[in-house]
Order: sequence, then structure tokens, then C-alpha cells
Amino acid sequence: MTAAEVQGGLRDLLNEWDPIGVVDLELDEDPVQDEYDCLIPPLLDRLRRGADRTELRNFLYQELTDHFGLSHPYDVDGMAARLTAWWTSVPPQV
Repeated sequence: MTAAEVQGGLRDLLNEWDPIGVVDLELDEDPVQDEYDCLIPPLLDRLRRGADRTELRNFLYQELTDHFGLSHPYDVDGMAARLTAWWTSVPPQV
């Protein structure tokens, strides 16, 4: 799996989660859905260095409240679990 494929997989997870409700995965023209791309590099850094679910949850909570302005972040615990499970399926060379 290439680095671009890993980033694309993470983008897909974030877009499926869509905590601020802006991604339309049903669009026929398949537009670039990049609302959450700012989360990709810091999440990959954390995953590569072995961050646990708590660290991922805390990062997501902080980003959703500070950067995206949500007062009640949507299911950060569940997303941290999904990220951890997804990362274990990514080949180790990435």
C-alpha cells in the first residue's frame, strides 16, 4: 500500500464519520471531499508512533472543539476505536 493509498483510506474514514455533517458521499460526480484533510497528517503521525485510543480520542476532541468549533464532538471514542482497528490492517511498511 502506498502512502497516497493510506492517506486516501484515512480520508475515507474521516469522511464517513463526518462529525460536522458536510460530506455528501452520495454525489454522483465524486467530488474531492477534503474538509477533514487537516486531520490526516497529525493522525498519521500519531498512528505511526503507536498512539493509543485515548490519545487519538483526545486529539480528535481537541480538534473538533478548537478547530471546527463543535461544542459536543460527535462520537470521538468510536472514531478513535475505528482508527485503531483500521491502522492494524495497514501494511507495516507505510
